[in-house]
Amino acid sequence: MRSGVKAAGYALLRKELISARESRGLTQVELARALGRTQSFVSKYELGERRLDVLDYVLVCRHLRVDGGALLKVLEGSDAS
Repeated sequence: MRSGVKAAGYALLRKELISARESRGLTQVELARALGRTQSFVSKYELGERRLDVLDYVLVCRHLRVDGGALLKVLEGSDAS
């Protein structure tokens, strides 16, 4: 894991994605299935063991019905950016 500001940014992004998944009532397995990925894919990015590339990020946001651009703006306004 990275330290400092970048680590805080990744942590905030993961927290927001987990919150969005949970608020939609989806398990990691259900989200993974919708993405055509394994549950471990979701688990690893939620735990910070892997990063999402931009295309995966867009797909995750789409399936969670989250505005990915708005979520990134949250990062811009935080101390984590």
